[in-house]
Amino acid sequence: MKKIYLLLAAAIIALSATAEDSISRCRKTYGVAFYNLENLFDTINSNGRWDLEFSPAGKRQWDSEKYNIKVNNLANAIANMVTDATPGGPAIVGIAEVENASVVQDLVDAAPLRNRRLQFVHHDSPDLRGIDVALLYDPEQYEVLSVRNHRLVLTDNPDFLTRDQMCVTGLLDGDSLSVIINHWPSRLGGQEESEPMRVAAALLTRHIADSLLALNPRQGIIIMGDLNDDPQNRSVAEVVGARADEKEVKCGAGFYNPWWRILENGKGTLTFRGAWNLFDQILLSGTLLEDGDSGLRYVGAEIMDIEFLKQTEEKYRGLPWRTYAGGRFLGGYSDHFPTQVFLIKR
Repeated sequence: MKKIYLLLAAAIIALSATAEDSISRCRKTYGVAFYNLENLFDTINSNGRWDLEFSPAGKRQWDSEKYNIKVNNLANAIANMVTDATPGGPAIVGIAEVENASVVQDLVDAAPLRNRRLQFVHHDSPDLRGIDVALLYDPEQYEVLSVRNHRLVLTDNPDFLTRDQMCVTGLLDGDSLSVIINHWPSRLGGQEESEPMRVAAALLTRHIADSLLALNPRQGIIIMGDLNDDPQNRSVAEVVGARADEKEVKCGAGFYNPWWRILENGKGTLTFRGAWNLFDQILLSGTLLEDGDSGLRYVGAEIMDIEFLKQTEEKYRGLPWRTYAGGRFLGGYSDHFPTQVFLIKR
């Protein structure tokens, strides 16, 4: 009899799990993605020596043919960020390493994306190389209400210039969702030597998030971007306070980092000296988790390492298929894989 009860209990649990999965599948699912586009520059030298490289006269001989290949490749990549739950693609896509609004316009107008009718928000940053962050969004799913750009100022190095952090607040299916798009300072000069700049960037990001929560404790907040650090590094784990375990994240404070475990399991978004890194992260406020107060709930994360984004040469098989390598035009996509998280209505 005891055995029968145990089997019955197991069956009930299995049925409950199946029912929960069915409910999740029936609910509308929204994708929120991030993609570092790896130097989406036009062909015009508008920034002197910093922009010469991406012009016909530069060492890359960057011309209209190469530019159009790049734009169409990236548009095709974004158009294919679909899943069974999101057949129309992401509602929101944060992007990094774009030169200006013109290249973003070319991207959303390119043939693979044209029918999506995506709109975008862009802001010119003071970065010396002239690269910015931007936000693409589907106006049928996400309504932009406000945009604020925040400048990183280092008190001990006031001449330092990098990408501004863009905070876009809007409504995703009627629920308030703010997205903070980042491209933190690089590791140029070494990871440890450059870490203080990323810690400063993380402090600014956390300040923006805390200010949003102070105004609306139920606010859903997503921090996304190329953080130039992995999930376990100080800037992300300690300063932002992004945890690997959902249970450690309180509803009104802290962030959940689903990429921590993914990297531990051997998957990343870019490689350096043969090892995977996972710089392209999307962090979720506690309000978006199971016990949160937002009308939206996080249900999953995925590296969008689509097969056609990967190199096929034996030596580099499975790595991101980039635009250039060793000074040679490869005609690829980016040196980063995109990432995506999924939200449903509660």
